[in-house]
Amino acid sequence: MSESTLGLAAPRSGLPMGPAICTLVLALLAGLLVFHGLQGALPRDLWWQALWAPDLDDVRQVLLHFSFFPRLAVSLMAGAALALAGTLFQQILRNPLAEPVTLGVSAGANLALSAATIFAPTLLVHGLEAVTLTGAALATGLLFAFAWGRTLSPLRFILAGMVISLYCVSLNALLVLFNHDYLIDLLLWQAGSLNQSGWDGVLYLAPRLAVAMVIALLMVRPLAALGLEDEGAAAVGVNLRRTRVLGLAVAVALSAFVTSAVGMLAFVGLAAPAIARLCGARTLKQRLIWAPLLGAALLCVVDQIARELSRFAGEIPAGILTGVFSVPLLLWLLGRQRSGGIIPRPAPARPQREHPWRLIIGAAILLALLTLPAIYFAVDANGWHWGDAGLSDAIAQWRLPRVLGSLAAGAMLAVAGLLVQRLTGNPMASPEVLGATSGAAIAVLVLFLVMPQPQAYMVPAASLGALLTLGLLLWFAWRKTFNAERLLLTGVCLTTLLHSLSTLLLASGDPRMTAMMSWMTGSTYQVDALSASTGLAVGALMIGASLLLARPLDLLTLGNGTAVALGMRLRLSHLAILLTAAVLTATATIIVGPLSFVGLIGPHIARHLGVRRAAPQILLSAVAGALIMVVADWLGRNIAYPWPVSAGLLAAFIGCPYFLWLMHRERRG
Repeated sequence: MSESTLGLAAPRSGLPMGPAICTLVLALLAGLLVFHGLQGALPRDLWWQALWAPDLDDVRQVLLHFSFFPRLAVSLMAGAALALAGTLFQQILRNPLAEPVTLGVSAGANLALSAATIFAPTLLVHGLEAVTLTGAALATGLLFAFAWGRTLSPLRFILAGMVISLYCVSLNALLVLFNHDYLIDLLLWQAGSLNQSGWDGVLYLAPRLAVAMVIALLMVRPLAALGLEDEGAAAVGVNLRRTRVLGLAVAVALSAFVTSAVGMLAFVGLAAPAIARLCGARTLKQRLIWAPLLGAALLCVVDQIARELSRFAGEIPAGILTGVFSVPLLLWLLGRQRSGGIIPRPAPARPQREHPWRLIIGAAILLALLTLPAIYFAVDANGWHWGDAGLSDAIAQWRLPRVLGSLAAGAMLAVAGLLVQRLTGNPMASPEVLGATSGAAIAVLVLFLVMPQPQAYMVPAASLGALLTLGLLLWFAWRKTFNAERLLLTGVCLTTLLHSLSTLLLASGDPRMTAMMSWMTGSTYQVDALSASTGLAVGALMIGASLLLARPLDLLTLGNGTAVALGMRLRLSHLAILLTAAVLTATATIIVGPLSFVGLIGPHIARHLGVRRAAPQILLSAVAGALIMVVADWLGRNIAYPWPVSAGLLAAFIGCPYFLWLMHRERRG
């Protein structure tokens, strides 16, 4: 069975508020904010003079001409460019979650900038465009190398893109940890700063956006045909490969142009096309017109608010606030949908394994064999050695809790990811999509800002944040009927918000954020015997509870209607699965921070190894997640001794290549 388009179904009937009205409302709001900013900066009769021929002896006119007006123009063009890129990605890949960030394009461009700043700064002498284009192109090349098969698979592309994005973000974070002083200014800019000191940014983006828009409009007919299955598109005479390559080239170039001009602006490329679609823009031509207009107005509003807030809270990049102000509008529109489309269950990567228990037992033995050297084999000032009796107290106090805590956290995150993926029917889901890790992390962020000695309160704060987030998600998902897409997109919004906040706080240089950032990147440094034993106990209990949910999890793969016909109590089962996943995720987050990669990769390893039934898949996912985290923790303690490297970052380096290799092998098969 071929994979169909994943994601949000278009509304069955037009919403009372169409795309034109939505654009007009945002434009009026942007106009009011711009008017307020101008009125506070200069008398009204001098505005036109400041725009066209400023008096260089008047500082107010100089600031307006060389900063305010260019910033306004760049915000409009960057928003339009990202929305256009997101629309193209979503149409070509037939997935409404496709955008420059989720496909790894922006992360590749960002990583290229960081690497060039550290290792080859001379490459930046003539501008950032070549570097960002190279990074975006390399990320896209990896995406095609691992995801392009005989036919285009929307699922395979978005999964590979998310993994590549996670890999690039992890590598970029690793560079930041070891080169913080060199990259602190770049970090603030990469968060999406629209500050301008002239018209160079406008002159840079304007012609590129215009050319991309013309190309996209000229390609409307062949691009519209890509919304069909490959056989249908080929039947109407569309050259699939050429159309996709050209369309993706335009989208990738737009993403790189915006990144080189203003940094990384997440969520605009996702939100603007989604808002256009939910407001009633059904055809591709309508979305190509309205999405850029909505993106321009949306980013302009956000940037004007950021500019006003910067008077009281210091410089706030617009990229930090895009999610904050886009989320309410997007969620309100989602709530107006009569019903959501059904996300299709993914076809199994391999035939079902006849004897999965042998594989599970073998994986468990491998975990035990690797856990022993993770505890006893390490490096110190005297070189590598195996722990002896003289080190038993130190091992019991420092090393053993970290290893066991990593094992428990990895297993819990992997099982939580499996539960969320089974519940939503979407293999892109993970614990971060559930929102528990995001809620826990945001609670800890606030705690570090308001408490003088926050370490003692991290556990209750993280638990409270996870539970509050879960409550909001449950309320939103069941406002009318359970909607898996609504739950998934809500989590994406929360993840975007968390990433933006963490980037801003890291760039702030606040010494209080040092411990928090170490925790957020997955450091096990602070894991003690109590937290490790708690994690093991809760993990064993909740994974056991997950096994009791095996039958409902298997029935969910048949669809809600069939599951109800077979006697499943749908609402109660949904609630039990969500609560189990939330407890697993919150407990793991308390131990090792808001990791999400293991929750994505663990279930996929089990699925790609041919384990399809829920019970064995739960156990194999748990073992796979534990393996990844144990190895990551051991590497983090030893590869750069005496400087520790966060296990969460290294988990990406272990799991990502293996996942891409599995995907490549499946594609070739």
